[in-house]
Amino acid sequence: MKKLIILAMAAMLTACAGGAPASQSSASNSGGGLITVGFAQVGAESGWRTANTDSFKSYFTEANGFNLIFSDAQQDQNKQIAAVRDFITQGVDYIDIAPVTTTGWETVLQEAKDAGIPVIISDRKADVSDDLYVTYIGGNFEQEGSDAIKWLEGYLAENNRSDDELNIVHLQGTIGADAQIGRTKALDTAVSGPHADKWSIIAQQTGEFTEARGQEVMEAILKNNTKVDVVYSENDDMTYGAITALKNAGIDHKDVIIISFDGNKKAIQMIIDADIDCVAECNPLLGPQVGDIIKKIEAGDTLPKVTYSIESVYDIKNAEAHLPDAFGS
Repeated sequence: MKKLIILAMAAMLTACAGGAPASQSSASNSGGGLITVGFAQVGAESGWRTANTDSFKSYFTEANGFNLIFSDAQQDQNKQIAAVRDFITQGVDYIDIAPVTTTGWETVLQEAKDAGIPVIISDRKADVSDDLYVTYIGGNFEQEGSDAIKWLEGYLAENNRSDDELNIVHLQGTIGADAQIGRTKALDTAVSGPHADKWSIIAQQTGEFTEARGQEVMEAILKNNTKVDVVYSENDDMTYGAITALKNAGIDHKDVIIISFDGNKKAIQMIIDADIDCVAECNPLLGPQVGDIIKKIEAGDTLPKVTYSIESVYDIKNAEAHLPDAFGS
């Protein structure tokens, strides 16, 4: 790659001046031909995120021709931006970012572009100019939400409940994350549009994609809302917390329609056990898909700006068949 030639020349010039900088020693340019990838991960807030991280760590190995530099931002965008700047300093070959939030990325991605380092955005989109990244790979979050709404409409029809008035509790993910924006938009559109006369969101609050926060928020909501017909929870971990909160409040969670997102093995089993009614899938196993993208870039292929993962919706009709293939434990 042209960038590697430039970096090699820079290293030679530095050596003539008295030695290479320490930060460059961990980059792939001295790593025997391996492609070094810096991965700026959101954090470890959920089972989905753990599976996502594992897919990168298991794929980007020396055996596959890669050197992975991994950074956990602990859901702090400032830490994530600092990690990207560190990748640039080290002279990595590629940067992959799963953005904490969609905004605030223009400056650091311009720095990566100026350094000649291709950026891939995975899992969550970033609201930046198309020329600052190669491609996005991940879920279509608004479509996931729309699929969940379509499932709810079908479920109500099958059970002769299409005319029911529904009190909906909406547990949102991290505010500003692409997954939260898309899944929230789908529900808001349904409630304000075709179902405005029957469906009401009685509470809408972030559970930050964690089980503990999901339980805490749900417990607070139930203090003022005892009649809950639907829980629309934007990830499985918050759903687990919400179910615990319902049980603690003496409410039979099996009398509540519970819609979740992601598709952890535990959540799929809970469908089989009639604890969850529906899970809209979000595929976390993006490591090999990002690897394929890098191979295509190396080969000079032209890539689309957006590639969406193929995802499904699971309920009692298909959960058992999917269980062996579900991620997590």
